[in-house]
Amino acid sequence: MKNLIVLKVITTVLVISIIFSLFSCMNEDRIEVPPVKLENVYGDYKGRLITVQGESRGEKVVDFKIKKDTLTFPEFPIKEIVKAVVKDPIKTETALAAMGKVKYKLNYTSVLNAEKNWVELTFVPKELELQIPVDGVNKKAVVTLVTKQKGYFIGLDYTLRFVLAAEKITVDGTTVVSPFEAIYYNFPYCIRIN
Repeated sequence: MKNLIVLKVITTVLVISIIFSLFSCMNEDRIEVPPVKLENVYGDYKGRLITVQGESRGEKVVDFKIKKDTLTFPEFPIKEIVKAVVKDPIKTETALAAMGKVKYKLNYTSVLNAEKNWVELTFVPKELELQIPVDGVNKKAVVTLVTKQKGYFIGLDYTLRFVLAAEKITVDGTTVVSPFEAIYYNFPYCIRIN
């Protein structure tokens, strides 16, 4: 009997605290997002990259830098591009090892929103040119990169979000890789580390 009374008291206290918590949440105003400046976007980033091509999906963490009008990847993720050109898995790995790190610069313009709590980035991608070594010969691959939506730098947590897509690959100036499914480079959460 004593245990039942204790259980009822604990349950009553728990229910009352939940009700008060809900009422206090309903009365709170919107969270104020601190104002940002365009310069707040500049810095070094570490970002989560989700690469999607058809049914294939991969994840990894990449680093990049943002300056006044340029986002620079010191090591752009090219594995899926090389796979699309070379086709043979063993030759793909050999080509990737021979190519090393590939640097890519992505130009952008930025606009601060009216409330000054986030920055909108409009990317202007240029073609990515790669020399892919296959069987002792270099194949010149030109990758058409596009952005179908704007990127956003959020003032609340100083994070950046954006998406790139490789829509077309041309090899040696004439051959278009076919069949080819677009490669999407999704950066859903990138943190400024300095």
